Amino acid sequence: MKLEFKKIKPDDLAMVLKWRTMPEVSKYMYTDFEPSMEKQKQWYDRISRDTSRRDWIIWVDDEPVGVLSIVKIDPVNRRCEWAYYLGSPNVRGKGIGKNVELNVHEFVFGNLGLNKLCCEVLKSNDLVVKIHEKYGSVVEGDRRQQIYKNGEYLDIVEMGLLREDWEKNVRGKHEFIRAVFE
Repeated sequence: MKLEFKKIKPDDLAMVLKWRTMPEVSKYMYTDFEPSMEKQKQWYDRISRDTSRRDWIIWVDDEPVGVLSIVKIDPVNRRCEWAYYLGSPNVRGKGIGKNVELNVHEFVFGNLGLNKLCCEVLKSNDLVVKIHEKYGSVVEGDRRQQIYKNGEYLDIVEMGLLREDWEKNVRGKHEFIRAVFE
């Protein structure tokens, strides 16, 4: 398997919008929005100027399959947050999450030299919570009724992975496909 992370480009926006509005993807997102290419362009313009984030399309064997974002990159406190989703049903359940996860660890702790990798996950997305835990992240907190979506309040789980825990418990302990980051 070949895994690549290519920077999001304007030509990718229609595909990202399609993925983002798929029920099996959007149910785990904090927000829902009306499908609009104009709003996609505004989003792209905003993220393109934001130096505290990096956004990629996930490519598996030359097929675009999802989106990866590392955000709130804070060089002073040496931390960041991240999220990803797989839009292509062709790759779900095939170990892509593990490979994305472990490549993000290498990138954040190795390339960026940060000390902490954080994320938030809807509590109902227990599969992703388990994947993060399997590869070193720990639950640092629960936020009850943090998100209001579709007429109901949803809980989130805050998770984090420290560089020292990654080096001791994760780094070099799992085989994975090394990705190329553009």
